[in-house]
Amino acid sequence: MADEIQDADTRVTPSFHPQTVRAIDGYDEDTSGVLAGTEAAFNDAYIGVGRVHDAREAGKRNPAWTPENALIQTQDFADKLTMQLAKRFDGATANLNRVIEGLERDLSQPLTGHGVGGMSAEIRAFVKALPDGQQMAFIRNAIEQGDERTCGAVLGGVAYLSGITPEVQAVLLKLYHEKANPRAAKQLRAAKAGLELLGERSALIFKEMERAVGAPQAKVQQLRAAKAAAEKSFVV
Repeated sequence: MADEIQDADTRVTPSFHPQTVRAIDGYDEDTSGVLAGTEAAFNDAYIGVGRVHDAREAGKRNPAWTPENALIQTQDFADKLTMQLAKRFDGATANLNRVIEGLERDLSQPLTGHGVGGMSAEIRAFVKALPDGQQMAFIRNAIEQGDERTCGAVLGGVAYLSGITPEVQAVLLKLYHEKANPRAAKQLRAAKAGLELLGERSALIFKEMERAVGAPQAKVQQLRAAKAAAEKSFVV
């Protein structure tokens, strides 16, 4: 489905409109590429559901079909599109998971070689001597101030030498990288928001398809079974 939306389709839930993806906080030229696959999946879902609505109306106008046969044909078409859309959503989800994994890896890289050199030992000793609970606030302030010497000494050295745990150091290291690379940090937030959106809306595909078909799946299954039973009488 490579079509693009021209006008709003009032028959389709706006939850699938690609504008929903563009409304993600932080969506801009820095993050649009990260969310391109998600936006395409939503675009396809919006158009796909609309196509089933179109097929349903076309079936009603076919004089060769009974209402029941038109319903079965519409459901068959919806099933094919549903499978395609499920694959698109799964693909977009897998892509964002890869993006998130890569960005989190980049934003957690150790500061190799930064924990040595002049004053590093003194800085770590100073931080360790701070009253309990103040180490993290001191380091966070150093990150905000862009104090590379302090950040390098504390985050590039062994955690306990500064009186903090490895877990706290990992959190502070991520904050450091986010401050140093705000574009990557913004992309990570957008990717996580896109992943959450995909998870929320993917379940709507089946509900919206059923609404477009105009009948519950159980009813269509009954009609299919009756049709198959009747057709056995025509087998030579």
